[in-house]
Amino acid sequence: MRLILRHKSSRYHHGHLAESLLEAVEELAERFGLEAVTLRGCAKLIGVAPSAAFKHYRDKRALFTAFATRALRLMAARMTATASQPHEHPFLEVGLAYVAFGIERSAMFQAMWRSELIDPSDADYRQASQHLGALLAGGFAESLLDDDQRKLSPQELLAWSSVHGLTSLFVEGALGAGLDHAGKLAYARATLVALGPSLAGETVA
Repeated sequence: MRLILRHKSSRYHHGHLAESLLEAVEELAERFGLEAVTLRGCAKLIGVAPSAAFKHYRDKRALFTAFATRALRLMAARMTATASQPHEHPFLEVGLAYVAFGIERSAMFQAMWRSELIDPSDADYRQASQHLGALLAGGFAESLLDDDQRKLSPQELLAWSSVHGLTSLFVEGALGAGLDHAGKLAYARATLVALGPSLAGETVA
């Protein structure tokens, strides 16, 4: 678990309440699960009145939508930063960045597409989702050969479904029990190496 509960007096800095509430969502979700998080609980954790929290987020759905939007943006940033560096096997490194993000920030990973908890019609959420989608359709952040950046090719869909599924298995505890962070990434690396020959234009070794 990435975060632990701390005394509420250490959490809120004046002028950054909205940001502090999103941090509280992550902290509580990693400890108790997304479904257990409430706006009032987040306010209590950071030491502010619920009325102050409601000035930024009208309800739990609005709070979760902002949290999921942040998750999408951070995942996209992680993939883009990795893709911008020279790598012998770009897909392998971008795929590992995706897995690492999910392991390190499991609550965010789980929140990104939880339509029952968020408002998918929110403008900021739509923009963040479309941006990440464009990265995935654009050669998995340009780590695969891509003939049409407007849609997912079979190779891109294979890459995404494999990387996302592997990450989900780690996050949900179905895979990697007893392994530390490095051990999970080593497991993921071996899996993505095995996947490489199935992706047109990309062979990893």
